[in-house]
Amino acid sequence: MSEQNSLNLIAGYSAAVAAKLSLEQGGSDFYEVRGEVGSTVAQLHPKRLSLEVVEIIEETPTTKTFRLMMADGKMLPPFQAGQYINLFVDINGVHTARPYAISSSPSQRGHYDVTVKRAAGGFVSSYLLDKLAVGQLLTSSGPMGTFHHNPLFHGDDLVFLAGGSGSAPARSILLNILDRDLPQRFHLIYVNSYVDDVIFSEEFRELAERHKQFRLNELISRPPAWYQGLSGRLTRKILKQQLGDIDSKMFYICGPTPFNESCVAILKELGVPCRRIRVEANGAPRTPNEQEGWPPGVALEGEVQVTVQGRGSFRSKVGEPLLNALERNGYSVENACRSGECSLCRVKLVSGSVFNPQEAHLRKSDRDFGWIYSCVAFPTSDIVVLL
Repeated sequence: MSEQNSLNLIAGYSAAVAAKLSLEQGGSDFYEVRGEVGSTVAQLHPKRLSLEVVEIIEETPTTKTFRLMMADGKMLPPFQAGQYINLFVDINGVHTARPYAISSSPSQRGHYDVTVKRAAGGFVSSYLLDKLAVGQLLTSSGPMGTFHHNPLFHGDDLVFLAGGSGSAPARSILLNILDRDLPQRFHLIYVNSYVDDVIFSEEFRELAERHKQFRLNELISRPPAWYQGLSGRLTRKILKQQLGDIDSKMFYICGPTPFNESCVAILKELGVPCRRIRVEANGAPRTPNEQEGWPPGVALEGEVQVTVQGRGSFRSKVGEPLLNALERNGYSVENACRSGECSLCRVKLVSGSVFNPQEAHLRKSDRDFGWIYSCVAFPTSDIVVLL
């Protein structure tokens, strides 16, 4: 078959060629379609969304789900199950943002569900849980992130290891499979500290009863005396007992950083290759000084001088991520993941030193030319940066 005949088999190809020839013969400069591509892209991948809180669902004593709709009533942009949006807030004059996974199904375009669990000392989570009300308007990014289910490449045997609020993207992936009647099997191993703090507990149990392709194991690490289910930490032994043959399984991991690291270590011990382990990033490390390469003698409680070239200076704790310190002092930096992956928050390090933890996925060009990802960079001396 000739190349031309092969092209004609592509859906829409012949019609596109005919339309092109017609426009050429008419002498069109395509002015009538100018901007259509950009407009379409903006609708599918908007930089900012104006959202309204239409419902607040209390999931547990520490967690709420905020149901968000477009403020103008239009349909929301599509997203892939497991992705997040970045919520922008102004708290007492501090402009900041945090990424939250969308916990609703991608098949539901009328609203996004964003599930927020209170973090110990959490600046934004406490504000959202204590202050946000129905009718309030929020600004967010469009859906983002590489942690999502890909039905073409991830196989049909999916295992999700979730800790705490890590169940939010798990719920989205599960609902997507069930809503679209996809063939994938979904096994959720869900770890929580307390029996009264299990998010989506009743929904997950009901869905596991109704759908043979969904299997649920719950594990409570700090159980009460009367608890009869699986308890303790997630171990290699428990995983082997619950998973059986792991050769064809794709693993997703989402939870607190120590949980994620423990799960990855266990899976590697079991011989799972890295290509079948997907881990959701979860912010800057709280103890970067425990990582390899931390400079000796530098304490997290120490203070350094941060100078924004040509714009001013301020004092900051070594243990505070640079992006947080910049926002706290009135400097705005574009950001999204706040976990060292997306690179939107990168700034130029003019002088001084910072510690880039393992979460900082710096590209070679960034390292070569002195760019750092401010969301996970920790100044270990006085520094000068260019925004």
